[in-house]
Amino acid sequence: MQVFGSSGTRGVANEELTPAFVLRVAKAAGTAWGVGRIAIARDTRHTGQMLADAAASGLASTGTDVDRLGIIPTPGAQAYAEREEVPVVVITASHNPPQYNGVKLVDSDGVELAVSDLEEIEETLLAEAFTVAPWNETGRVRTVEGARREYVDELLASVDRERIADAELTVALDPGHGAGSLTSPEFFRRLGCRVVTVNGQPDGHFPGRNPEPVRSNLEDLGRLVRSTDADIGIAHDGDADRAIFFDEDGEYVEGDATLAALAAAELGPDDTTVSAVNVSQRLVDVADAAGAELELTPIGSTNIITRIRELEAKNRLVPVAGEGNGGIFFPNYRLTRDGAYTAARFLELVADEPVSEIVAPYSGYANVRRNIEYESTAERDAMLDAAANHAQAADAELNTRDGYRLDHGDAWVLARPSGTEPLVRIYAEARDAARANGLADEMYETLAEAKIEA
Repeated sequence: MQVFGSSGTRGVANEELTPAFVLRVAKAAGTAWGVGRIAIARDTRHTGQMLADAAASGLASTGTDVDRLGIIPTPGAQAYAEREEVPVVVITASHNPPQYNGVKLVDSDGVELAVSDLEEIEETLLAEAFTVAPWNETGRVRTVEGARREYVDELLASVDRERIADAELTVALDPGHGAGSLTSPEFFRRLGCRVVTVNGQPDGHFPGRNPEPVRSNLEDLGRLVRSTDADIGIAHDGDADRAIFFDEDGEYVEGDATLAALAAAELGPDDTTVSAVNVSQRLVDVADAAGAELELTPIGSTNIITRIRELEAKNRLVPVAGEGNGGIFFPNYRLTRDGAYTAARFLELVADEPVSEIVAPYSGYANVRRNIEYESTAERDAMLDAAANHAQAADAELNTRDGYRLDHGDAWVLARPSGTEPLVRIYAEARDAARANGLADEMYETLAEAKIEA
């Protein structure tokens, strides 16, 4: 695909991702879906209203009625899609910096579109084979009230509310000025938690921190946990489909450790879990201990969703899946990443023991991540060729499912192009930090040299 990556299409708003482009995407979606009604949702980004207006115009021009949901977490929009049985166009760039925006397409079952469905819409877009309704049959646009409230109500009905409330937990919450600012504080309070917040005002400029919930962006949350004696810290990304945690001492918890802990609580013999090719050894160890199978996919939620559906079609049970970035699936709830739901499921564990004890079995792993930018396809291709040559020369097991992953037994390193930004990402993991850094640095230097020579 040329337009849609692993999580929709994204770019710098009003430069790469223009209203004219979003209009065309919406016209292609309206044409390919061929249904009478489609919803539009967005996160808090400054350009969200502008691009949502363009999407509404594009859909209406194909004769499709439009439900405007306003600002709502992506999983809330997915809940609306499933409840109303209508597709949704979500205007969001998720964890990307404030200047970015994007388009994510959700089917009428509340699940992100499969690759094959995205390809159909992309073909319509590239061919500009749009349905054009007569003037008197263009779609009508209406504002929908209450979608956020109904989403929170569904969340409350889907978790062990009594167990969490009985624990009388204090939650320090950082929704990062994103869409979760309008739902998560209420949700955790209605779960019976005392809630204190930082960066809790919806603001599309993200003045307090960048939307990606990584350690370097979350220092305020660690301080809030310590200053309020909170039991846990919870952070979201811009559209609140991810959850990252701090323990009761205000220490950052690696997302891979969270995924491992939740998987350990869910997986049983003959179950299957699904993750991406950059999976942590933590999840490998948990699956082995549970007698469960681990399936690997290319990086990106769309790929994980596709594989889960394939497994479920074969009557394979997948109780939990996801990636170590805080994006976790509980398919028995809904086949979507939901930061608030993930946090509530983790709170069910915290009701019985402190966060630090929950994740203690999954400590002792060092994860390293590097990014190297490129300005042209020539630079990107040169770096990927260098990664391939480096992989062939290494004394390691090579996996090319998505990029180049080298498994050394005690450690691994992966180089792959980003699906959303002009970057080649490098990941490495080992029990020893020096070992992980060494592998990442070696790969980085190889790619950087190739980029210079391109």
